[in-house]
Amino acid sequence: MTVQYPLPIQARIDAVVIGTLLELPRASAPRVLYPGCPDGSGVVARCTARLGPADIGGQVALMFEGGDPACPLVIGRLLGTDTPPEPVAHVRLDDQCLELSAEREIVLRCGKASITLTRAGKVIIQGAYLSSRSSGVNRIKGGSVQIN
Repeated sequence: MTVQYPLPIQARIDAVVIGTLLELPRASAPRVLYPGCPDGSGVVARCTARLGPADIGGQVALMFEGGDPACPLVIGRLLGTDTPPEPVAHVRLDDQCLELSAEREIVLRCGKASITLTRAGKVIIQGAYLSSRSSGVNRIKGGSVQIN
């Protein structure tokens, strides 16, 4: 199915419209094109859905602030049968614990420092400077321990 853009400008749009994501210069300001679009090169929309570079060229569901065709709001992307499944990650938070879990690995990164946890049980700590302090015993245990 081929859709020709732009179609004649409408005074008000009060329904969900299917458009195309043209570009994503910022996550909060995607450029979209849709039937009735006032500009043939697309317009900048506000966004409630998480979009990434892989979504460019795909279809998105749009609503319009106050029915104004110049003020689209991306409410979601349309999923096709060929869309790969989303990566699975879980976050659990209660008043005592924050738990992050993922299938393959978790990486916490800030500048040159990182902590990586892998599925195989490895914990990799990297940084320009590493400090370990304890007010009690500081134990290093392992099958073998290598220092320098």
